[in-house]
Amino acid sequence: MKYTTIKEHHLYNKTFQKGKRYSGRYLSVFVLRDWAAKRLMKENPEKKYYNRVGLSVTKRVGGAVQRSRAKRILRAGYRAVEPELKTGFLIVISPRDGILSAKSTDIARELRRGFSRLEMLSQKNAETDGAAT
Repeated sequence: MKYTTIKEHHLYNKTFQKGKRYSGRYLSVFVLRDWAAKRLMKENPEKKYYNRVGLSVTKRVGGAVQRSRAKRILRAGYRAVEPELKTGFLIVISPRDGILSAKSTDIARELRRGFSRLEMLSQKNAETDGAAT
């Protein structure tokens, strides 16, 4: 499923300022409840809640080619974790300097760890993760 992106700049700022934060080795994740989720759910043909996701990649990561690669890696990692997440949130993912040496599986592992610390994993998946460890 193609996820919905955050398109308004004020939503990025609001998520950075008021959202919960997780910082890891390769990335930082910001999460904030989406107050427009109910309205968006009614507009959605499937009538389901969904998360709006934004990627914030700065020039500190590198030139245009490196920033595009970082975004591709982040999207691939997020797609692997997306089915396990609670819905109805704004999520902003910002890469850190070491992301270009990482693979999408490393990113997915770190996103899963970050979302579990931010209490974003759905209960059915959290129970199976607890049984595996």
